Amino acid sequence: TPNLTLPSPTPTSNHSPPPQNLRPCKSHLALLPPSVPLHSSNNAALPLLQGLGIARVRLYDPEPGVLRAFAKTGIELYVGVPDQCLAAVAEPAGATSWLKDSILRYLPDTKIVALTVGNEVLTGNDTALTRNLLPAMESLHGALAAANLDKQIAVTTAHNLGVLGTSYPPSAGAFRKDLLQYLCPILDFHAKTGSPFLVNAYPYFAYSDDPKGIHLDYALLEPSNPGVPDANTGLHYPNLLVAQVDAAYHAISAANSAAARVVEIRISETGWPSAGDANEKAATPESAARYNSNVMRLVAEWKGTPLKPNVPLRVYVFALFNENMKPGPASERNYGLFKPDSTPVYPLTYKPAHGDFTPGGNSTGGDNDYYDISAASREPTGMTLWVIASFLAAFAHSRVHMP
Repeated sequence: TPNLTLPSPTPTSNHSPPPQNLRPCKSHLALLPPSVPLHSSNNAALPLLQGLGIARVRLYDPEPGVLRAFAKTGIELYVGVPDQCLAAVAEPAGATSWLKDSILRYLPDTKIVALTVGNEVLTGNDTALTRNLLPAMESLHGALAAANLDKQIAVTTAHNLGVLGTSYPPSAGAFRKDLLQYLCPILDFHAKTGSPFLVNAYPYFAYSDDPKGIHLDYALLEPSNPGVPDANTGLHYPNLLVAQVDAAYHAISAANSAAARVVEIRISETGWPSAGDANEKAATPESAARYNSNVMRLVAEWKGTPLKPNVPLRVYVFALFNENMKPGPASERNYGLFKPDSTPVYPLTYKPAHGDFTPGGNSTGGDNDYYDISAASREPTGMTLWVIASFLAAFAHSRVHMP
């Protein structure tokens, strides 16, 4: 196997929410057709989540029907503050009002554990959003503190890995110089509040950009791949995903050494498409099955990265459902584990120590062998999966057409 490179991925803003001008901050779109209630036979989304034992879900929007549906399920939610709300919530009064209207009314029955302010704002080339990002985070945290909820609900934001100017080798990881003025104070905020630094990490894009320089098995997280050494640190990288995370850790250290001692990185999106256009040759059901199975394996092992071996990898997989109405390349419509009718897109088998797991079926070792569905515990129970699906596609987009 030749030496492999880890180019800094530069995808456009992938998996972005619906157009902002269609979604005013004070009102909520019906993200599922009114004729398709959450528990209907046409959309068994919540039962599907519960059947899979998924304990944590990410939503882009605080859609009222969805938040009510998660009441008393014990499922922990990361709830998005849409981009078009940032200007309003950047002011303390606006943050207090938004929190009251969009979040507080669903507590404590719905278990909301974090607010994600915007999505990939710093790489979106919107200067107004960029200026409002940190003030919005600070105002929302202040409003939560005033409601005595700041220890219960974290405030963070998700970044495209395009915030990195350098990512190979991981030890050379560094943020883009033009973004340091925004990222350094954001890192101070994370260090002060204890909230995680979120990254949307997609080995698929890095491989697609350089299929001759990156081995497919390395991008698919295959344990049989020999991996890639980092000569600067002597660390060995078994797969591209952990290399991307450590590149971000090194970038944090280079930008803000104080924050680097306490800030944890979590993967707010990752995934692999099961189909694509003719030029998207890596988007196949076989590769998607291998990638997502290996993500499950990595998370279930409760291990960290080579740089942070004692910080377990925490991941949201994009996405639960395919989005058959989404514009753009065909791959954008094919990240889901399931079709809108809840049938699997491809056979996805995860093989832990005690048996097999197949979505839609039962694990051979019993439910508690593989999933921690208790919202009260952060410690692994048996072969615990931290998270296996981000609920972005079904509930946070209006582009899933239900037959």
